Amino acid sequence: MQLTKRAFLLSGAALAVSAASGAFAMGTPSGFAVVGFAKQGDLGEVIVNPYKISPLTAVIKNGGYELLTAHVRVVPKDGGQEIAYDVSKAQLLTHAGIPVFGLYADYSNKVEVKYSYRFDGKEVKGEHTYTIYCGPLRGIESGAAGEKNLMFDVEVKKVDPEFKDRLYFVNNFGNAHGADTRAVWNNPEGGALTWSFIPKIAIIDTTGAIRWYLDASTIWDPESIYTKGVMMGFKQNDDGAVSWGYGSTYVKYDIMGRKAFNRRLPAGYSDFSHSLDPMPNGHYLLRVASADLRRLDQKRVRTVRDMIIEVDAGGRVVDEWRLFDILDPYRSNVIKALDQGAVCLNIDPSKAGHTLTAEDLAKQETSANFGDFAGTGPGRNWAHVNSVDYDPTDDSIIISSRHQSAIIKIGRDKKVKWILGAPRGWRSPWKEALLTPVDAQGKPLKCGDAECGDAFDWTWTQHTAWRIDSKSDKNVIWVSVFDNGDARGMEQPALPEMKYSRAVIYKIDQVKRTVEQVWEYGKERGHNWYSPVTSLTEYQPDKNSVFVYSATAGADFDLTTGAMKGLPNPYIDEFRWGEKEPAVEIQLHNTMGYQAWPFSVKKAFTDN
Repeated sequence: MQLTKRAFLLSGAALAVSAASGAFAMGTPSGFAVVGFAKQGDLGEVIVNPYKISPLTAVIKNGGYELLTAHVRVVPKDGGQEIAYDVSKAQLLTHAGIPVFGLYADYSNKVEVKYSYRFDGKEVKGEHTYTIYCGPLRGIESGAAGEKNLMFDVEVKKVDPEFKDRLYFVNNFGNAHGADTRAVWNNPEGGALTWSFIPKIAIIDTTGAIRWYLDASTIWDPESIYTKGVMMGFKQNDDGAVSWGYGSTYVKYDIMGRKAFNRRLPAGYSDFSHSLDPMPNGHYLLRVASADLRRLDQKRVRTVRDMIIEVDAGGRVVDEWRLFDILDPYRSNVIKALDQGAVCLNIDPSKAGHTLTAEDLAKQETSANFGDFAGTGPGRNWAHVNSVDYDPTDDSIIISSRHQSAIIKIGRDKKVKWILGAPRGWRSPWKEALLTPVDAQGKPLKCGDAECGDAFDWTWTQHTAWRIDSKSDKNVIWVSVFDNGDARGMEQPALPEMKYSRAVIYKIDQVKRTVEQVWEYGKERGHNWYSPVTSLTEYQPDKNSVFVYSATAGADFDLTTGAMKGLPNPYIDEFRWGEKEPAVEIQLHNTMGYQAWPFSVKKAFTDN
């Protein structure tokens, strides 16, 4: 009886404090337990980071009311960028309240909310300014010497007025985690599982403030074969949610952090990276590798970045493109010219400027050495496909093969439709698929492996060969590409500082089998804008603009020894269509970039 009386008195005291202060709302007691929550406004409780992976989000619960409409405005800091949006009925129902996105870290945010709800058959309107505190930015520590920032620093250099509402989704990497070495493939041989870095994923506004970031600690595990790897291939789907993959996992979450799916790759495949492309029918194209391929010499290997699979909404594999059967895995012209110090993100400064010889490749092919390194034949990194895009007009895919310096269109029948790339080294039947470069008047250009003055150049070790849907049809397609520029002309330049990158737009006449270069940018920026690996160029239909991320620009190498003295300082640039000077330039500092793109708040929170 003494314990029961004490519990009763404590319960009454808590109720008295609540009534006196109005600071807490009390739940219905169960026995003698009392549940309280911080109370603001006339609706329910505020839950920060409701799904555990998006710390700068919150949900204002509906409080038991049937919410009908809502409008959210996150009040900016002085000189900051406003984020405001309407919320669809579907989002109100899905989150059982009002989703709040775009909060500042380590700050008591003011959030103005207008809403309506139905109660007792009547529509009630209300509004309230909430105060929502979010904690400091956090991330996953690598333990590396000199690690100072778990995200990255932002310097805004230029933003023209019509772009001030932009939000940019940034996909960067941190250091490798020490625990990554605890999980590796061992049978069959090879594969790319050791390729793994700590995620640094965030959304920035045009003042440079981080307004969202991914806390990956609950879904990324460096000690697991299935949930380690590099987070890549982020795309905002038509329903507003974001899909991506890593290691042997591919996922889809909305920007609040609610899981749509989190799946292991189907059993026959491994090593997702680079590209997960949503298709119009709800399927996905994934760049993967074979988990077990028997070569013609009877050796069983894990292949490297040379397979595409199509999975349906339920995760079933409905088709596959085996590129080692479709293309020539022994074409070595580009591979021999690659800078071995920067084979994609396997950056080894001690090999900077080194190339492979024919003898090196011949020894390699007769050895049992398989894995994630530049080489020829299945089981080595001969293709390095880093983007996949779908063309609905003829049910085909367009791929970017870095280690062939080629953009290639392949049909559902697994036949090559065309190849955009320098002609050297292509045997029949592939050489018959090569596109002919032309000038603006349609006159053929004789380029060989070199550029044709200012009129045309091929892409070299390129990324993101994407069809510009709104400007393309079944006969003529426009393609945006980031031309990284390593091995330009199938050689290494006399001096490393002679290297440069470009953002490029091509116009391809699929009937005449010609290609015209219609826009480029970057050559004039020289070596300071050069990105040896990663990066992106993408057309943006909402502003008729071209977005570019030179993601590994400004890496500080000692040009004598090749040693890396500092991390890259990537550039975000956005251009009005056809213009040669950026309307936006933002530079990130001390971070390894992969890709970035404009994020749509409207798409995320309204019905589409």
